[in-house]
Amino acid sequence: MARAAHRLRQFFGALRPRVAPRARYDAYAWLDEPQRRIFASMAVRDQQHGIDVFRRVRAAAGADDPHLFAAALLHDCGKGRVQLWQRVAHVLLGAVAPPLRARIASEQGAPWRRALWRLLHHPEIGAAIVARAGGDADVVRMIREQEATQPDARVALLQAADEA
Repeated sequence: MARAAHRLRQFFGALRPRVAPRARYDAYAWLDEPQRRIFASMAVRDQQHGIDVFRRVRAAAGADDPHLFAAALLHDCGKGRVQLWQRVAHVLLGAVAPPLRARIASEQGAPWRRALWRLLHHPEIGAAIVARAGGDADVVRMIREQEATQPDARVALLQAADEA
């Protein structure tokens, strides 16, 4: 029930996404110029989510960890521009029919299938985007491993903040 309530809050928050100028300023303080361009290219709802994850990580980390903070801000950059209904379909299919989601998500074909594919593979896609921009190997690794089943302590912190 708590998970369903969390997903409902996410859904309603995604209807009117916004990033406050102060929040963007705070985020940019932890990103270099290429990373800022990546962040700016993200959908507004993913920017706001990244800022939320960054804030939770920063509160939990207790110390400055610029690589972890950058990974928190950029961890969803691989999703690209997807419509809200595609996000909802991705979450619902992942909850009730993961094999079906994997079968219909496709790098080729209809735009909605490509969107599902990006959502499914966003850790690898995002890691590649950050690597191509010259991102630190540690940031790239944390983005790539954000859904790892046996994460190290920093990735576990990222995962917990992402799910909070």
